Amino acid sequence: MKFEDLSTLRPDLAFIAHWVGERAHVLDVGCGDGAMLRYLERSKRCTGYGVEIADDKVLESTKRGINVIQHDMEQGLDLFGDDAFDMVLCLSSLQMMQHVEARLRDIVRVGKEAIVSFPNFAYWPHRIALLKGRMPVSRSLPYQWFDTPNVRYATIYDFKDLAEKCGLEVLEYVALAEGQVVSFLPNLRGSLAVFRLRKKDLVVT
Repeated sequence: MKFEDLSTLRPDLAFIAHWVGERAHVLDVGCGDGAMLRYLERSKRCTGYGVEIADDKVLESTKRGINVIQHDMEQGLDLFGDDAFDMVLCLSSLQMMQHVEARLRDIVRVGKEAIVSFPNFAYWPHRIALLKGRMPVSRSLPYQWFDTPNVRYATIYDFKDLAEKCGLEVLEYVALAEGQVVSFLPNLRGSLAVFRLRKKDLVVT
């Protein structure tokens, strides 16, 4: 398959990819069509697996030549050992899960680091929609309220609180709009939140 330029097709994924190290062993949870993992394999010589439940997405991932496991993330990641991967990706899929806290703990258990992204519900067009009495519909939240796969909604501040509750260290985080970093008022002006996390080191006293 022709090499895909994420900077053109998916600038948000292109930004996230720069947080992944060369030759990293990667698990992409909710890998979708496999574009991200394929890009990492080709551009950064990474290895790894995708995890996906949807039949059509598993097929697309397979056609891209990536190793994909059909598995329901709601059942956890017990098929992988602790620190089995250098990096675990969970991109725009954590908000689709019923048990977010348990799944987040799973992600950082199997990975030395993790990158999590999700639509930022505090993005200003979402706030305007709510003021008008409507559920938001945008590029980052493209579904109507009655057919959305999203079951959880969060802001940047909400996720920071959850990471702290789960005993995670936030290494860095950004808000993106159209794939570009938003520095000024990120919780208001960023449509996508991206966090890089790891388990906090235990200090023995």
